[in-house]
Amino acid sequence: MGAFTSPYFFASLLVQILLVVHCVRTGRNQIWIWILIFSSVVGAVAYIIVELLPDLFRSRGAGQAARNLRKAIDPQQQLRRYQADAERSRDVASSQRYADELVRLGRAGEAVAVYRQALRGLYEHDPDLMLGLARAQYAAGTPAESRATLDELVEHNPQFKSPDGHLLYARALEGEGNTGRALAEYKVLAGYYAGAEAALRYAQLLVKGGQQAEAREVLKGLLDHARLAPHHYRRAQAEWLDQARRDLAAL
Repeated sequence: MGAFTSPYFFASLLVQILLVVHCVRTGRNQIWIWILIFSSVVGAVAYIIVELLPDLFRSRGAGQAARNLRKAIDPQQQLRRYQADAERSRDVASSQRYADELVRLGRAGEAVAVYRQALRGLYEHDPDLMLGLARAQYAAGTPAESRATLDELVEHNPQFKSPDGHLLYARALEGEGNTGRALAEYKVLAGYYAGAEAALRYAQLLVKGGQQAEAREVLKGLLDHARLAPHHYRRAQAEWLDQARRDLAAL
């Protein structure tokens, strides 16, 4: 019996047709149609996991797996939704979600424009929006603009505190080439920042400045702290701690 006359072939074809019909009738993303047509069994399995199972079981695990697979197949799906929300509602929260997603997808220049549009009227000096703008400016490769935005943020919101904003400020100074001020900010951050990133960046900048002994002490302190910290801290900070071990071994 030929491959195109086997019961398996007809069953597979029927499943593909049914899934394509379901996709069209329920308004799913039309990219699924092409995946179902050209990927056959693999496409059908992916469609069932992403689009059907969450509707059937509504479980947290299945929903998360579906979201992850959906992102892999169509990484800009969420961006389109956030853009539509921002254009429809024109509120600040929607604009910020849209801008943050643009940054995540490597389109920081577009995010800067979205943030500037939002920073008007009552929200002209909103600290969360200004911090978002500074992040987008840094991601767009303009650390001097990012640092200037953060300076303006503090000027208009002197009570606003953000460890992540402080870290961004130190990185912007480093990006500008202002090593002395960046070292001073990193030193303060290393003393209170909850994660391992600040201390690691401090040590790396010390190494760049030829201060290997000081960098070694910072890295040893960071790793000693991690050994005494709860397991969830070491797991969450694994990327930075692994890099700290490699940097210490190289000194």
